[in-house]
Amino acid sequence: MTPGRSQSSKKRRYGPLGLLLALAGLVLFAYFVKRAGVGEIAKGIKRLGAGFLIVLAISALRQVVRSCAWMLCLEPPHRLRFWDAFRARVMGDAIGNVLPFASFIVSEPAKPALIRDRLPLIAGFSAIAIENIFYGLSVALFVCSGMIALLLSFHLPKALRLASVTTFIVVPIVIGSVCLLIWKEWRFASRMTRVLQSRGLNVKWVEKAIAFENRLYGFYQRNRSRFLPIMLLEACFHLAGVLEIYVTLAFISPAQPPTFFTAFILESVNRVITLAFKFVPLRMGVDEAGTGRVSRILQFTEATGVTLAIIRKGRDLFWVGVGLILLLQRGISLRSFNRERKEAGSKQSSTDLSI
Repeated sequence: MTPGRSQSSKKRRYGPLGLLLALAGLVLFAYFVKRAGVGEIAKGIKRLGAGFLIVLAISALRQVVRSCAWMLCLEPPHRLRFWDAFRARVMGDAIGNVLPFASFIVSEPAKPALIRDRLPLIAGFSAIAIENIFYGLSVALFVCSGMIALLLSFHLPKALRLASVTTFIVVPIVIGSVCLLIWKEWRFASRMTRVLQSRGLNVKWVEKAIAFENRLYGFYQRNRSRFLPIMLLEACFHLAGVLEIYVTLAFISPAQPPTFFTAFILESVNRVITLAFKFVPLRMGVDEAGTGRVSRILQFTEATGVTLAIIRKGRDLFWVGVGLILLLQRGISLRSFNRERKEAGSKQSSTDLSI
């Protein structure tokens, strides 16, 4: 099967499923909004008011620190400017938030691809893969800490207790597996592409897989001094998430003021929901369900939790809008870049002919 046919068949397969997930999410969203009370949710959003600007500012900090972490994951002689890293992150995340399954298939690879005129694709892709490994480890530690805090501090329903215990067991296994993979330098990508090469895959993909793995494992050997700064940046991402929830709840829940502890637990639950339901556009419905239920356990009202989830959607939609604007600009600049390159090539050809 040719690559073009394979991609089109995937689109046909995922298209109806994506639409079904979006519709199911909308139904869930409407159900939990109605159950929590439209009036109470509207009051909470009204109480937030201009405080939404603070929420956006904190969310911008989260984009900034992960962009800086990506920059630290790039090795000389390649360099990545902050603005290029930032806009690539925002554009890639916009794709992931809107399209079902895009986070797994398109979103992360799109980030280095969208700035390939500024940075070689393999170098950018290797750096974003390394940054995602650090991010994944930080998420695992953060979620595990949140689940332990939830288990030890509150009486949980059986289903939520089982989910918390499962997370507590699975997370160390995941962390250990990743560490073992890096330590042993197991080369899955190059082996897989070699197998696919025997079935007609272009040899260039094997070369790219080998180059990617060399950069990936070489980074850990040559740049150990960067580990701590990168992990601190990833920690700042999670701390900013806790601060964002704390500030939001301080506005929308005056009757039950938040603490940093409750904001920490809610953010760790939010990370679990984000990871588990990344394939659902904007986590429609599932975020309201999960946040609303955990909010009740933390002595907030269900309406407070659903309002918090809706405000997060507003924040995500803001960044989706910024990402789409940047994508439009990127399309325009890429067309002009290609035009200039063709013009330069034609001028060079005419010069060669005249010589």
